[in-house]
Amino acid sequence: MSFPYVAGAHVPTSGVGTAGFRTLSELERAAADRLPSGIWDYLQGGAGEERTLRANREAFRRRTLRPKVLAGVSVVDLTTTLLGAPVRAPFFVAPAAYQRDIHAEGERGMAAAAAAAGVLAIVSTLSSFSLEEIAEASEHGPRWFQLYLQPEFAQSERLVRGAERAGYGAIVLTVDAPLLGTRDRQSREGFALDSPVAIGNGPEFVSPARAPTAEGSRFRLRSDAASDWETLDRLRDATRLPLVVKGILRGEDAQKAVDHGAAGIVVSNHGGRQLDGAPATLDVLPEIVNAVGSKTEVYLDGGVRRASDVVMALALGAHAVGIGRPILWALAAGGRAGVARYFELLSIELANTMTLMGSPSLSDLDPDMVAVGP
Repeated sequence: MSFPYVAGAHVPTSGVGTAGFRTLSELERAAADRLPSGIWDYLQGGAGEERTLRANREAFRRRTLRPKVLAGVSVVDLTTTLLGAPVRAPFFVAPAAYQRDIHAEGERGMAAAAAAAGVLAIVSTLSSFSLEEIAEASEHGPRWFQLYLQPEFAQSERLVRGAERAGYGAIVLTVDAPLLGTRDRQSREGFALDSPVAIGNGPEFVSPARAPTAEGSRFRLRSDAASDWETLDRLRDATRLPLVVKGILRGEDAQKAVDHGAAGIVVSNHGGRQLDGAPATLDVLPEIVNAVGSKTEVYLDGGVRRASDVVMALALGAHAVGIGRPILWALAAGGRAGVARYFELLSIELANTMTLMGSPSLSDLDPDMVAVGP
């Protein structure tokens, strides 16, 4: 993949090959055809009635792009930096658990493809390979480590320090999962995050609890669910790596995160998998940007599917966007080759969209380029 993109270039016309799909429109079906129903429902599902899952997509559909014409664009530059590290595109791999259930290459194939494309990969606490194995597979590619707080803070420190030794560039603390959301679709198929699936970092590390424990008329939560803002202070003391806080949906919480030392904010509702009824991330992005955008880097995930979605989020103030399900579809369709193909297609589509918007660089995008309604 070469950058910058020269306007007028075309998407490669090669066949499906090992990637398993030819166009982005074919991607979801290619993945569905390869995955068992239980894994597919785990991947696709959200919390409760899946209102927030649907809202993420609807937020993009309610908006339109307002292009500038005769803008004289001849070269489009997609490069940017994330916490000072150069990347080739303003999108990144959102963290996702248990990727070896999706394809045998799992996180190793995912991270290797991201590194080759110059794309940031965020690696989950619940990866099916160890963070060291994933680091080895991704060589010198940009990568961050996503942390689920553990019941004992010493265990969280072990993960953080292991990530630091393995060359990860930041710690991404997920704060919207004191316990797992009620995932009806997933439960119907019997796939549970606390099922005996191998965790690459070791069996001593656990996912958020599935539910509170009933004690008469009260419900008791596991100790990690009771974490507060001082947790960021403790993590900051435990590592020299910058901290990114993922799962923010309110401007005041974004400000608190910055006050406690966050170098980045991910506006996220966990892909609609946690609190059903939470707002779409694109709808609250302007509030977060207004609150802390001049103080820290603000990212967004949730509902991003195509390059037009990336452009909308960037125009509304996101520094970069995380992509979850589509990259996992690409992994299911073709392993590392599928992910590499996805990055290729999305990057070319993004350059195409930027050209049609009259924007040669990411800094040329602004909120005036996005309108609500037809």
